[in-house]
Amino acid sequence: MRKTLTIALAVAGLSTAIVAEAATPYNTLSGAAPLVIGHRGASGYRPEHTLEAYTLAIEQGANYIEPDLVMTKDGELLARHEPMLARVNLNPDGTIARDASNNPVLHRTDSSTNVWMQAKYADRLTVKTLDGVQVGGWFAEDFTAAEIRADIRAQERLRDLRVANNAYNDQYVIPTLQEVIDLAKAKSIETGRTIGIYPETKHPTYFLAHTQANGLTRMEDRLVEILHANYGNTATAPVFIQSFEVSNLQYLNGQTDIQIAQLLSSGGRPFDFTVSGDTRTYASLATAAGLDFIDDYADGVGANKALMIPTVGGVLGAPTTLIDDAHARGLIVHGWTFRAENIFLPGEFRVGTDPAALGDAQGEISAFLALGMDGFFTDHPDTGVAAVAAIPEPGTWAMMAGGLALLGFASRRQVRR
Repeated sequence: MRKTLTIALAVAGLSTAIVAEAATPYNTLSGAAPLVIGHRGASGYRPEHTLEAYTLAIEQGANYIEPDLVMTKDGELLARHEPMLARVNLNPDGTIARDASNNPVLHRTDSSTNVWMQAKYADRLTVKTLDGVQVGGWFAEDFTAAEIRADIRAQERLRDLRVANNAYNDQYVIPTLQEVIDLAKAKSIETGRTIGIYPETKHPTYFLAHTQANGLTRMEDRLVEILHANYGNTATAPVFIQSFEVSNLQYLNGQTDIQIAQLLSSGGRPFDFTVSGDTRTYASLATAAGLDFIDDYADGVGANKALMIPTVGGVLGAPTTLIDDAHARGLIVHGWTFRAENIFLPGEFRVGTDPAALGDAQGEISAFLALGMDGFFTDHPDTGVAAVAAIPEPGTWAMMAGGLALLGFASRRQVRR
């Protein structure tokens, strides 16, 4: 009798699990398909942080587009990867490195506009301390929004790797946050699907000093003002706010109900921790105790790939428990950054020996999706969309992800405190 009852209960439980799994084909926290986030747009194909790169990302099927945010002299929020519109190399003594013709030597991987080519702005080349490091270049906060709009155009940042993108140099304007939002809204209507935005506040401590010194509204307040005007103050808005620092996200948590993601790097620590003397690192924030801390002010984490699956001997090693630990606390996990060129891929996904050639990025992404990653940033949204579309039919996820219990996700919920 007991044996018969046990078998019956087991069959009933299995049936319930099968039904639930059929209704929830993805092993993400919510059961929804993983989000494809156009990293600075479709930056593998167009100069990053341009309306053209964002448009292409949407056309390729991205769910979200990501504008990194810096500030101008007059407090406008622009989409740029760094405050430097163009960067130059420095000598060991901190002075600007110059070539035989006395021209500043351009930093080849961190210059994203043509400001360095414009003689009228030669006198704005300077050296500043950015997050404790001396950096030379032309800085956005030394220009008004009008000057940038009138004179400065985007260039391919990885100019020696993505050489085909150099064909688009000097053509595209530097967009404001509002222009990125306008594009996302227009494309949402045009495509019939919601296109979200995923803004990152770049170097918050650095820009807080800038706004305080110049009597400007702090970056976070200006961001909230723009987001609320466009989306309202709601957690259901198609928006995530992200940052590598912590205190500004804690501040934002008190200003808005819009979703917040704490970025986690593979090394180092948040710069505001360095300033305050907090010895915790990104690695410690990726532990169970660290995630408990993050859960107090954020809805999820944007995790470096190595925090989910480290690379060992040039290939992917054993997965960590980061995704499971985050999901257990109701935190989503968005991974970064997935790029298709061989130089960025683990060895088993490279194709040929040319560092700039495209490898099997879809294969790499699939390995992370199998763990339950909720979304990911990619320079090649078309490859990301293909990886999501190739997710196995319901019923095979358990084998791929090592027996993840899909039923458990239904009862988890995020609690913002």
